[in-house]
Amino acid sequence: MSRAAPAHSPAQPNRKHHTYAVAATFDLVTSQPPPCDHASMEQTLPTRGLRTGHQLTELGLGAAQFGNLFTETTDGESHRAVRAAAEEGIRYFDTAPHYGLGLSERRLGDALHAATGRGVVISSKVGRLLVDSPDTTHRLDDDGFIVPATKRRVWDFSRDGILRSVEESLARLGTDRLDIAYLHDPDDHWGPASSSGIAALAELRDQGVVGAIGAGMNQAAMLAEFVRQTDVDVVMVAGRFTLLDQSALDDLLPVAGARGVGVVAAAVYNSGLLSSAAVDGSANYDYGAAPRAVVERAARIAAVCERHGVELPAAAIQYPLRHPAVASVVTGMRTQEHARSNVARYRAVIPEALWEELHFTGLVPDPVRTG
Repeated sequence: MSRAAPAHSPAQPNRKHHTYAVAATFDLVTSQPPPCDHASMEQTLPTRGLRTGHQLTELGLGAAQFGNLFTETTDGESHRAVRAAAEEGIRYFDTAPHYGLGLSERRLGDALHAATGRGVVISSKVGRLLVDSPDTTHRLDDDGFIVPATKRRVWDFSRDGILRSVEESLARLGTDRLDIAYLHDPDDHWGPASSSGIAALAELRDQGVVGAIGAGMNQAAMLAEFVRQTDVDVVMVAGRFTLLDQSALDDLLPVAGARGVGVVAAAVYNSGLLSSAAVDGSANYDYGAAPRAVVERAARIAAVCERHGVELPAAAIQYPLRHPAVASVVTGMRTQEHARSNVARYRAVIPEALWEELHFTGLVPDPVRTG
């Protein structure tokens, strides 16, 4: 596999100490800008840099499943997954208050403290406040997470909402600084998200509470507008730069590359269809039933992979990294087995002939060949 690293950007300038966030309970991340390499850390996966100086391992752990997404897990299982990921060299971890009504952040913070507290990059998200909900404590959350509905989510991209969200995330994670903060799913909230939301994150970045700022969405078009119109450092695009959906190539990736904004690619399995070597037609595609045409295309891609001695999920993980604007690929890793298998897929040797065949047959455009 070819992994051409993007050009390094200038390191983040020194920031003054913040005055807003809660005090640290332990040191997961330093209160100073991170170093530009992890040379002192053993078994660290290759990294790609953001213009703020943060180095993201090319594979990151997405912690939505730590919040009991669709399936219950335990503190112990989450801790083992993080430890396995750290042992395999992963140093980038992503979470959000939305995931399990704060459970994912708490579990991730606890697990990182137990496994490898220093040298990691942590991202979380803002835009949904968690508010006590005594009237719903008798039932489970209705947003896909198997947790008691003791809180409810309230959209809030105001300055006060952003400050409160970050402070509460820091407390759950147990740190005094967040490496990356993304506006979370602002699809229906462009006005406040692109004004007061980004302004509040920029204020926290100036204070040193947050290292890099951006937005995370399941669409590419609005993310491209964030890159054009606001001072974001990085964006996370879910499901829109995969073997089955390359809509991020139309606009987002070119403008991000031109402006020096990093891109994190998430949901590269398109929520299930690309997660097995043999395509399962009953697997989810973008959290719903996969259309027949999409299943057939996935099967054709899998057949090309098989001819070249490569499993489909390995190609799914490595494909986005072929674009120089992509800083990292984030995948869900609920268990230690998931962590080790995803790293094995990331490390799998993929011949250039596979990408060439996918490109010239029209199945998957290769960024290396399309420019």
